[in-house]
Amino acid sequence: MAVPESVRKVARPVNTIVEDNGRDTVYRYAVRERGEIVYESGSNPRPKNGKVIGHIIDGAFVPRKEKTSDKPDILSYGAAAFADSVAHDIYLDLLSVYPARDAAGIIATAMIKVIKPKIACNRYSTEYDRTFVSVFYPGCAMSRNSITEFYKRIGMDTGKRRLFQEKRLSSVCKEHHIAIDGTLRQDNSSVNDFSSYSRKARVKGTRDMSILYAFDTDTGEPLCSEVFPGNNIDSAAVSSFLKDNNIRKGIIVADKGFPLKNMQEELDNNEELHYILPLKRDSKLIKNHDALSWDNTIHCGDRALLCRKTAVSEKKYLYAFRDTYRAGKEDMGFVEDSIRKESFDREKYLKQKESFGTIVFISDLDLSEKEVYKIYRDRWLLELMFAQYKGDEGLTTTNVQGDFSVIGEEFVNFIATILTSRMTRKAEDTGLLDTMSYGELMEDLSSAWRCVKGDRLSPKDNDRYWVHTLPSVMEELVKLELASCTKEKRKPGRPRKEKPVSDQPKRPRGRPKKNP
Repeated sequence: MAVPESVRKVARPVNTIVEDNGRDTVYRYAVRERGEIVYESGSNPRPKNGKVIGHIIDGAFVPRKEKTSDKPDILSYGAAAFADSVAHDIYLDLLSVYPARDAAGIIATAMIKVIKPKIACNRYSTEYDRTFVSVFYPGCAMSRNSITEFYKRIGMDTGKRRLFQEKRLSSVCKEHHIAIDGTLRQDNSSVNDFSSYSRKARVKGTRDMSILYAFDTDTGEPLCSEVFPGNNIDSAAVSSFLKDNNIRKGIIVADKGFPLKNMQEELDNNEELHYILPLKRDSKLIKNHDALSWDNTIHCGDRALLCRKTAVSEKKYLYAFRDTYRAGKEDMGFVEDSIRKESFDREKYLKQKESFGTIVFISDLDLSEKEVYKIYRDRWLLELMFAQYKGDEGLTTTNVQGDFSVIGEEFVNFIATILTSRMTRKAEDTGLLDTMSYGELMEDLSSAWRCVKGDRLSPKDNDRYWVHTLPSVMEELVKLELASCTKEKRKPGRPRKEKPVSDQPKRPRGRPKKNP
């Protein structure tokens, strides 16, 4: 089609032609470079046009430009960088077990759970694309269907999950203290076998699944986890948990829901596996060995505790403790409850009074009373981890249906729990949690946006790649070592004022003489 003369006369680069492509769009008149001359035998030479370098639009030459990118050039940096700063060794362990794409998918999904608690499966892609998680671990499939299939595939491969958890357990020496406990997670699905009515169903009115965790109180991190049906109580699952996860060394610390007889076989088969377990108050061992006849006192913090150590056999000891402050509170509670019911029994009260505020442990280790009490007191870290699991991470209900999907999702939740534990400890060490909560800190860090082109390995607090980041948030990034500080620290106190320099001669020393 012939190009109108008015279009051909528009100023454009030399050695170009105008071509009419016949389409009624702004790109109708394309400007092409003059290419080489093609010579063919038996025919005249003909020109070969080159690439399109622009278009004639509205009576002017407009150079061709690159297409607009479909990826953002600024992303939320702070929270993603915080999670990534504690994830390096976990990622390496995953890479040693899983294919690179699956390892990146596991760590990226866990980070999104940490950054955005209670996130639904159909929102993973959005959160992935708006944060630096997509920069740290590119190419991960985050659509709803991809996530569901990914969970299912991870859940089906028991061998790789076990191998990864064995790598973590291999770092535990026999002196480490392993706290074991379980938690319930709501699961009302009708298509998986983990959804069952638990012991709390009467109160909650929902079905649950049970999750057992092993927690290293020395490092403050979870070691392994396993999913059980909600109607499977902890005492029945503990033997299977120890066997399945190959826990062969360490000191097991648990609560009264884990009786010794249920794990005795695993303890007998592993010489480096020991235990410190509390006994129920009606245990015959306490009465037969007179464990509550106090003969010593220890001080822990601001509390004074009565205690007694008793040898049951050559490799079995009882450690009894009584917190006098707690005993007084239980005493008052017993009396007030009895009076309220108008059924106060004096003989029953006097019989039980001596056991108020007491706890008795059985162990195969010959330790001091103070060591045993400190070990059990550190078990409280596991309860704090469960609080993070359901609070900070929002993992109260399951978002998947099938058995394998449930197992796969819980494995990713296990990785997310490790990250959360490390991030909390790192924030506590810097003192940031003295003035704010963990959730508030994550909100602040999520507001720190940064250009993708900037240095993400060692960013500076004053470089030009930060996007509307508040000074207070930048201080938090510097404290967490997510950005390096370039400002010189001023010495405390008011700076000295320099004395003005005077050209006048100095006054002679001494007091001037008085005129007579």
